[in-house]
Amino acid sequence: MYMTTKACVRGILSIMLFLCGTVCVQAGTKHGPVGRYPSYEGLVMAGYQGWFRASGDGDGRGWGHFGRGRDFSERQCTIDIWPDVSEYEKTYETSFKQADGTPARVFSSLDASTTDLHFKWMQEYGVDGVFMQRFFGVARSRDMNKSGNVILKNALAASQKYGRAIAVMYDLSGLKSQGEDCSAIITDWKELVDDLKVTQQETYLFHRGKPLVTIWGLGFPDRSYNIRNIGIDTLIDFLKNDPVYGGCSVMLGVPTYFRELNADCLPDPYLHEIIESADIVLPWMVQRFTPLLHNEMDRLRDHIKADITWCQQHKVDYVPIVTPGFSWHNLSSDALKPVRPLGAIPRHKGRFYWDQIHTSIAAGAKMLYVAMFDEIDEGTAIMKCSNTPPNGPVTRFIDYEGMPTDHYLWLTGLGAKMLRGDMVMTETMPAR
Repeated sequence: MYMTTKACVRGILSIMLFLCGTVCVQAGTKHGPVGRYPSYEGLVMAGYQGWFRASGDGDGRGWGHFGRGRDFSERQCTIDIWPDVSEYEKTYETSFKQADGTPARVFSSLDASTTDLHFKWMQEYGVDGVFMQRFFGVARSRDMNKSGNVILKNALAASQKYGRAIAVMYDLSGLKSQGEDCSAIITDWKELVDDLKVTQQETYLFHRGKPLVTIWGLGFPDRSYNIRNIGIDTLIDFLKNDPVYGGCSVMLGVPTYFRELNADCLPDPYLHEIIESADIVLPWMVQRFTPLLHNEMDRLRDHIKADITWCQQHKVDYVPIVTPGFSWHNLSSDALKPVRPLGAIPRHKGRFYWDQIHTSIAAGAKMLYVAMFDEIDEGTAIMKCSNTPPNGPVTRFIDYEGMPTDHYLWLTGLGAKMLRGDMVMTETMPAR
């Protein structure tokens, strides 16, 4: 079959514009050429925390994100899902006991073998890649040997090895309310470009032909900082227009109800100005939808469609979040906070996750963000987790309800195929 003249001309023009944009990006900046992933469209990316530390892993911080302080015990546990560590090269003994009396073990995100295994799973199951979370405290530190850099280096190597997309996501959590702005991120980004050469990686994720950088945490009412006073406009302008380190596309992480500026969002119209200066908007939808309510997927569908319409009107791209469930029981079990129920937003053996994936694609989403790959604190992980956790007299864990430990990786890969049209749209969760 031959192309029509008009189609042929459009194809040639598209290629010329793409190549022109690529040359323009490279001409004055330190970024490499557009690699394997020129656009977020057609991809299912997951968030990657990489913040779990084990006692004895060399970091010196004890049980980071497994427990409070340096303790990881019955009354100090902060995770709600126990990882399946049967495939890890290196694991660490804990005080928890399995049903047979043997010590339960966990991983450390600091180990290169951990990151390598996670990216191997991504390749095996068809997860397109991850956004590496980079918190403000990491960006603030000028220590180039800090653990955040070690983990990012490991992830960059693994992304190359397994051909998975990778991008940096700055999380403003930790930004001080007084006397601090986003300038530390500018300095940090320069270091990542110069020293780690992140945007010269063939697998670094581009969008609109430019390296994609995410800034998460704008417009949330529980943040101590004022988005008008932190220089966010200066940061975005730097990432987009700096002649050496700019030329980037920018994605902003905002509340679910950013359009209306209400509910979980600050009522400040300045947020809309900032969004309009960016390239993609990423609304945080975790805990906003639940399988426990009737017709919830209809509400999600209508919400996404309205978001897409708004974004088209304001000339920004849009990516919805899907999540397998949510649990914040052990993390909230100290004296200062009320105890939240275990498995507050249940997984229903993957049906809730699949419903969101199908609904988002059917509503018009061209890309998806999975929250999260390795988040076992809040019970949103899609990586392999245990169906036989070391439940104790005080600490309880959710499990995968008897489904295979790779169930959510498998569903994510199918979701990616459905997004790209490589499989038929299926409302019912596929059977294994």
